[in-house]
Amino acid sequence: MNIFNDFTARIKKIVQAIAAGYPERAVELDRILVELPRDASHGDLTCNAAMVLAKPLGLKPRDLAMSIAVALGSDPDVDQAEVAGPGFVNLRLKPSYWQLALRGLIGEGADFGRLNLGGGEKVNVEYVSANPTGPMHVGHARGAVFGDVLANLLIAAGYEVTREYYINDAGSQVDQLARSAFLRYREALGEDIGTIPEGLYPGEYLQPVGQKLASEHGTSLLAIPEAEWLPLVREVTVAAMMAMIRDDLKTLHIVHDVFFSERSLAAAGAVEAAINTLRQKGLIYEGRLPPPKGQLPEDWEDREQTLFRATEFGDDVDRPLRKSDGSYTYFASDIAYHLEKFRRGFRTMINVLGADHGGYTKRMKAAVQAISDGQATLDVRLCQLVRLFRGGEPVKMSKRSGDFVTLREVVDEVGADPIRFMMVFRKNDAPLDFDFQKVTEQSKDNPVFYVQYAHARTCSVFRQAASEMPRLDAGGDALAGAALRRLDDSGEMALVRRLCEYPRIIEAAALSHEPHRVAFYLYEVASEFHGHWNRGKELPQLRFINQADPDLTLARLALVHATKLVLSSGLAILGVSAPEEMR
Repeated sequence: MNIFNDFTARIKKIVQAIAAGYPERAVELDRILVELPRDASHGDLTCNAAMVLAKPLGLKPRDLAMSIAVALGSDPDVDQAEVAGPGFVNLRLKPSYWQLALRGLIGEGADFGRLNLGGGEKVNVEYVSANPTGPMHVGHARGAVFGDVLANLLIAAGYEVTREYYINDAGSQVDQLARSAFLRYREALGEDIGTIPEGLYPGEYLQPVGQKLASEHGTSLLAIPEAEWLPLVREVTVAAMMAMIRDDLKTLHIVHDVFFSERSLAAAGAVEAAINTLRQKGLIYEGRLPPPKGQLPEDWEDREQTLFRATEFGDDVDRPLRKSDGSYTYFASDIAYHLEKFRRGFRTMINVLGADHGGYTKRMKAAVQAISDGQATLDVRLCQLVRLFRGGEPVKMSKRSGDFVTLREVVDEVGADPIRFMMVFRKNDAPLDFDFQKVTEQSKDNPVFYVQYAHARTCSVFRQAASEMPRLDAGGDALAGAALRRLDDSGEMALVRRLCEYPRIIEAAALSHEPHRVAFYLYEVASEFHGHWNRGKELPQLRFINQADPDLTLARLALVHATKLVLSSGLAILGVSAPEEMR
């Protein structure tokens, strides 16, 4: 049962009845929103209907709000309807309605909060897409978790999601990677390679690649020029790095549906084809760009070049598509890649990138709009940096990688659950501090423990009930038929209200592409549950189990069961386990 949809429908009927008196005036009922009031003291729900419809109806907002409030006042489920501020309508609902909503929640079971918001629309979520030049580092973890949780969230909201990884296996970086692996190949053959030259990759993770090359090719690669061994070594090295990356991601329970190769675009002539598509639309020209403001970058060239008319789609400047050596820019390859996504049927594309890609956003949104004739949208979500600490002290770099802390090292130390939860317990565009010590302590200050412990407590309540009241039937049918009218304590009602917010949280988080909303909400549910548990320690009459009153016990167990359903559902979206016991 979605209380927001329920009361939106009721208010729309009231507004339709009022609007019938003004047949010459059109109103847009889709603009009506029923939300939680910012201040809980203002009631259970608030509605903007009068604010958005007064002008089309030619009425004053407060007058229209008063008419709506009067009509709602006669609703059998409404305890009080008040007009507030410039024309908001605030509602207080009767306990019987919340009890009915709780029964609906229990009836829906694991499906509670699942929506058909997306209607099966195909969405492409591209995330991680780290260069295949080494193991995943902890900086990748935030985008990896954000993208994976966003995919889970969109699926829960009714979208058909493809999780995609774009392999940057073309360009100078992978050539340097191959040269670095070739050094390790020579090392595997017994040569003293000395210090790794600047510009190459020094990490020890390339040693197994060198050993593989030595085992398969012996000394034969030493006898041929670089132009011949480079493609071979590059292919072997990229394959090894991608296998390592897949394994690293699996430690966080992340598995992509599609791994798309950048090199495959060039091999298929897709970049040239994409540029020709834009050329046919009149969006490609030969021209010169004005110099950037401020100090000129070292690679700035004042020359005529092939440009995309990005400014026609909201970008700051037109964008070059060819380098001075005639090869295509990375941006040209990205255009071809997103055109390929569009041709696969994706009208909604989401790219999750690091904060250093901020300049990429406008140009790629412009490109997607151009190649799709405005039929597709691109949302770029930037994830800020992660800073590692241990007990407040910065964590030193890793020996294995050479210059960063690997993802696997962090997972091995604290586990996947704390990483996944904490990476979305802050909005993606804000920096995040990750403290090894804090994320493993058992306290309210550790959000993942606090939420998981709430779930474990719900399970412990049922174990305790089975022990103390073995004859009490607390199965699904019994809980569904429990006398929920017995739930009349303010703490119980507060928890019921919080649980009933869940569908709206899923909806808002999915529409805004903000998974942190789910993590925040779960912490609030845990706080309500732990708080009510603690009240029961002080006031025995509020305890979940009352051996002298089986009906009340069953009603309270129904509330505990509903809490368990919401916590387990939300944790599943985050990809975090919902333990039944915590020691």
